[in-house]
Amino acid sequence: MTNNRKVHGVVQALLVSNAVSVILFGLRIVGAQNFDYWFLFWNLFLAWLPVLFAWLLIKSLRTRSWAEPLPVLWSLLWLGFLPNSFYIMTDLIHLQSTGDIGVLYDVVFVMSFIWNGLVAGMLSMLLVHAQLAKRRNASLAAMVMASVIGLVSFAIYLGRSLRWNTWDVIVNPAGLLFDVSERVINPLDHPQSVTTTATFFLLIGSMYYVVWTLVQALSAPQQHNLTKKR
Repeated sequence: MTNNRKVHGVVQALLVSNAVSVILFGLRIVGAQNFDYWFLFWNLFLAWLPVLFAWLLIKSLRTRSWAEPLPVLWSLLWLGFLPNSFYIMTDLIHLQSTGDIGVLYDVVFVMSFIWNGLVAGMLSMLLVHAQLAKRRNASLAAMVMASVIGLVSFAIYLGRSLRWNTWDVIVNPAGLLFDVSERVINPLDHPQSVTTTATFFLLIGSMYYVVWTLVQALSAPQQHNLTKKR
């Protein structure tokens, strides 16, 4: 199977998975006669932006050094929007028995959006991680990705507990910087920031470790076959 066919297959699978979320939302509208949870579409859109920026980063790295302005821009945009891919997990707090439709259906419905958001986040991280691994040793690449997961986990806390979002980096940078610096300088005064960040770091870090290991294991036989052919 050629690389183009593999990419086509992955894209097709992603489209099917996201289409299921759309179908489940449509069925919920019919069954509940309301548009509750409409915000999940916006959250899912934001979750897929890091994949776009990671792809643009890879394209720019084909002809440029990572230190040049354009790759730096795509890297910053990727990092800035990456927390949205995992923040969607926190939408579970909206689940409740409303009486207009079964709560079990809502569990499946919301989880479908969360799944697709997580897939988007993991995919974009894999793309960037692979580029790092090509240019630096495996240990350094792993350390960078661990740092990224730490920043993402802290950003989830900022978003859910303090209601900051990605756009505030431009709209209200002073206020955001104040809240961030206060919690970095005085972490013991803000125990929730520490516990929330640590909890999401462990969860996202363990999930990404499994995904990265699986990808490496599945690609190893192909690399071995290519070596034998040479």
